[in-house]
Amino acid sequence: YGNLYSGVFAMKCLAFVRLMRLDRPVGSLLLAWSSLWGLWLAGAGRPPAFVTAVILLGTLTMRSAGCVFNDLADRNFDGYVARTRSRPLASGAVSVFEAVLLGVVLLAVSFALVWLLNWQSVLLAVACAAVALFYPFCKRFFLAPQLVLGVAFASPILMAQTAILGRITLAGFLLFAASVFWALVYDTYYALVDRDDDLKIGLHSSAITVRGFEHRFLAAMAGTVLGFLVLTGLAAGLNGWYYLGLAIAAALFLYELWDTRNLERERCFRAFNHNNWVGAAVLLGLVLAFLP
Repeated sequence: YGNLYSGVFAMKCLAFVRLMRLDRPVGSLLLAWSSLWGLWLAGAGRPPAFVTAVILLGTLTMRSAGCVFNDLADRNFDGYVARTRSRPLASGAVSVFEAVLLGVVLLAVSFALVWLLNWQSVLLAVACAAVALFYPFCKRFFLAPQLVLGVAFASPILMAQTAILGRITLAGFLLFAASVFWALVYDTYYALVDRDDDLKIGLHSSAITVRGFEHRFLAAMAGTVLGFLVLTGLAAGLNGWYYLGLAIAAALFLYELWDTRNLERERCFRAFNHNNWVGAAVLLGLVLAFLP
């Protein structure tokens, strides 16, 4: 019986890992890039190690909690979508009670971490958590739920500002806006993968809303991201190294538009993953700009 129980336990642990998306770290990496942008800007290239660790760990646990509650909200839809029908809740590998318990524990850990920061960051974390938990329901009535996701994913930038500076600067807010619109880029690519299934079950997404002018929308959003990043550099007085990073990011955006010119699902998913390089390029510019 020992081997049987250990096998069942291992399968349950693997289901929890999948529920938290720890087996698919792309989303966590995209969130980490935004977090590091904010930390580098607020810390002028030298963000405090303690604040950096708290924010990065907090965003990881909050993102995991968001994935759990997203699957709870979508458990009756995921079975009808090719990409999501094998998710733990949709397949029955995890019960609703187990998922709720896991989500609550992850939320508690997130708030325990942010409690180590100042009161401004605690208040901001509560508001950001509310946005993250509201996001799954936006797909039922909002034409661009990716915008709500963008606010949640960009929130660590504001938290870095409050944790390090005790206030939100103009440059910090502009960087936050850039990150919000960046989510509209990469998550629209992601939504294009599911568009046919989402149409059948009546869910909304930016990919559905912009049918017929997908590339014009993606190009406009990428241009908006770059515009806000340029304004961030001007507001923060950053040097030419920062703009080199933006030039690399612009080239990466152009490549994604070219690669997805026929909107094949595989290429759209590849573009979603490819945005990790965009995040890295912007961070590279920030790191170089603050070097002595």
